[in-house]
Amino acid sequence: MEAPLYPDFFRGPPTPADTPNAYWVGPRHLAGDDGRLYDAVAEALDGLGWTSLTLVRGRQEPDEAPEGRQVLRSTVLHISPDTLRWAQWVLADEPFHLGDLPIAWQVSARADTSSPLAAWSAYFSPDVPGEVLADFLGALDARDQPTAQLGGPNLVLDAVTAHGWLRDIDHPQAGATDPSFTAHVTFGEVPALIQDANPRALTTGADEPGLAGWQAWAEPTFGGPCLWTVSFGASVPQDLIAVFAASMSAPTPALRRVLPEATRDQLLRAPAG
Repeated sequence: MEAPLYPDFFRGPPTPADTPNAYWVGPRHLAGDDGRLYDAVAEALDGLGWTSLTLVRGRQEPDEAPEGRQVLRSTVLHISPDTLRWAQWVLADEPFHLGDLPIAWQVSARADTSSPLAAWSAYFSPDVPGEVLADFLGALDARDQPTAQLGGPNLVLDAVTAHGWLRDIDHPQAGATDPSFTAHVTFGEVPALIQDANPRALTTGADEPGLAGWQAWAEPTFGGPCLWTVSFGASVPQDLIAVFAASMSAPTPALRRVLPEATRDQLLRAPAG
């Protein structure tokens, strides 16, 4: 008889009588964002001393009362004390889509304050675990030079294979997947609309391959919709992407009150508290 891999977890929905308020769940990459991706990241940024600004755009008719004003677009912008890095909550700001999912957070950095343009940007959809994005932002905040390149693509693959992920058989230097083949990281052509200051982003012809960068996603069922997607611009430092990859693939359970419907049956879970 085969022993359970995680004896402290149980599968399947609990009965109503013993439903806890929260669960410890795993694997992390299928745990979702607990329905509080903004709050989890904003709290982490507040702890780092970043300033938050709310930009609200609306429309009001000449004779309309203020409470009748229609909010059209709103963005919450968090800026680091040195203003070299920032994170935007853009879910309510007509975001573009990756893998049919809207972008929720856009994280950017620049080399110095002489230019308002970002040197690189990274994009995160809903249901990316908040802990993972907080780890990425913590590593970004700790850097003296947020745009300096440290290390190569192997840092990313080493980060996930250290946690048991498997290198892609056909492209072992450019991709890896978790043992259940539901989450993936791959190095390849960056999707359209990903902002990057690399000059090649503006000079690449229509029939030429674009810039290469890291993409990550979770696909709970083969060929089905993605749970989350992440795209890193070509100039995002490899060591920062490795922090994201290490956190996403970490075996540490995540505390959740809201479980994604798409992965509910795939999560190992135990009552918290």
